[in-house]
Amino acid sequence: MQTVDVLVVGAGLAGLHTARLLARRDLSVMVVDSRRSLSSGIRTTGIFVRRTLDDFDLPDHLLGPGVRDVLLYPPSRRAPVRLTSDRDEYRVADMAGVYGHARRAAEEAGARVVLGVRYIGASTGLVRFAGAEPVTARFVVGADGARSRVARDLGLDVNRRMLVGAEIVHPIASGTTDPAFHCVLDPRVAPGYLGWVIDDGRHAHVGVAGYPGGMRTGVRHLLDEFAADAPGRAAPAGPIERRGGPIPVGGVLRRLACPAGLLVGDAAGAVSPLTAGGLDPCLRMSELAAAVTAGYLRTGDQRILSRYDGGALRARFRGRLLLRRVFAGIRSPAAAEAAVALLRGRAGRRVAARVLFGDGSFPDVGPLLASPAIDHP
Repeated sequence: MQTVDVLVVGAGLAGLHTARLLARRDLSVMVVDSRRSLSSGIRTTGIFVRRTLDDFDLPDHLLGPGVRDVLLYPPSRRAPVRLTSDRDEYRVADMAGVYGHARRAAEEAGARVVLGVRYIGASTGLVRFAGAEPVTARFVVGADGARSRVARDLGLDVNRRMLVGAEIVHPIASGTTDPAFHCVLDPRVAPGYLGWVIDDGRHAHVGVAGYPGGMRTGVRHLLDEFAADAPGRAAPAGPIERRGGPIPVGGVLRRLACPAGLLVGDAAGAVSPLTAGGLDPCLRMSELAAAVTAGYLRTGDQRILSRYDGGALRARFRGRLLLRRVFAGIRSPAAAEAAVALLRGRAGRRVAARVLFGDGSFPDVGPLLASPAIDHP
């Protein structure tokens, strides 16, 4: 039976980044994912914010042109609030390419990535799969999404508050549009969240997300309805891809680690409660998760696991969790019209710009990484 130091369940960005960092620390690492190809089953829009672009070395050739303009629309779609930054705030990635790049980086560091293997369960260090031999692992990292099976098996916290989202992605004719991010606040199509069109001049992503209880006709029907007249959408110039999945918006979970393993990415609730962005949080928390895991496996000191503290990170989310509740309370078109009207004033525009263009999308894990108990490569 194969034995590894760390078994990572899930080959998304969080899982692959964590695996690479652990392998660089000379640990034996295995990554498994039920998908047979990392280009299938993509569940993220792939929007990277400026803070992530500044702090992480992402492959530039896999990122689309910069987007500086955001337009916020009420349900009527009339008189949107336009916010313009003096620098690139968003770039949309080719996520299939990003996953492939992350896989190669993990494998070059020494991790083994195995696709087409479905995780069944883990107990006392034995990890079982469907269609493959079990593996003995000293530590298990759950990077298996918002509805994490690993979290339940390890007795850790699980996500309770989630949106469900869906989008279509397609190429557009070059030179026909100006890059922009169009956001529509309309509880009829996106209860508790937004409908969106982000167009970087190469591809258009058209999507909706909201609380499933408010989506009486289903998310796919609402997406098709929204896409029929979504503001800023250009005509497809190639094949249309559909994506979708759950989005945790309850903030970082409190109990994220135990002596048997820990959680990263969506499994840890590492998503901005307000904007529902998860790519920046997954990279930041993966850095902390890898350092804590390596330190714990090196020393056996369970106190190191306390550095991976969701409660400490949640304290930085109080304002955004409050705004998430306000957002969820906008349940009628009239209320949404009023909310967008408030954003037209100077104070409203300032708040909107801080949320959309600010640097506070996710708490800085730097102070936690500075602990002398944390392992550094």
